[in-house]
Amino acid sequence: MDKEQPVAVPAGSLADRPEFGIVVFSFLLHFVWEFIQVPTYAGMSEMDHWQATKLCLWATFGDVGFALTAFWITCMAARSRYWILRPAPFQLALFMAVGVGLTIGFEYYYTQITQRWTYSELMPLVPPFGTGLSPLIQWLVIPPLVLWFTRRQLRGGLKPDQSPGP
Repeated sequence: MDKEQPVAVPAGSLADRPEFGIVVFSFLLHFVWEFIQVPTYAGMSEMDHWQATKLCLWATFGDVGFALTAFWITCMAARSRYWILRPAPFQLALFMAVGVGLTIGFEYYYTQITQRWTYSELMPLVPPFGTGLSPLIQWLVIPPLVLWFTRRQLRGGLKPDQSPGP
């Protein structure tokens, strides 16, 4: 798409808002990832099924919060909630950097300071903070997919004559 063309912005339902896609696709993808990485956290594999499911659900809510935070920070820098339709490289980098930064900070806090959770022997650690490789990979793989799915969902509802919005 040419940079001179205005970005069409959907109007109407809640599903036409970029935040809707960020929340829905983040939830779905992160929830699956949380279950896949269960063996890399100490005690998770032996935990009662319902307790482990609740723990994965709460972790997923945190991931969705990280995604929304990264999205809104990028919105402020881009001065548009619809940057996602034609993201510039700096916007993608900012979105990813915020998510990775939050992940490193929270993993450090919960594994090193409060020791709310610990990694199993299966989790490779990444220096300098000893962050687990799995949560870092999670924030390098899932956010680009979330952006792609959200962009596709938003473009599916666009009409060619709509003008750009906020």
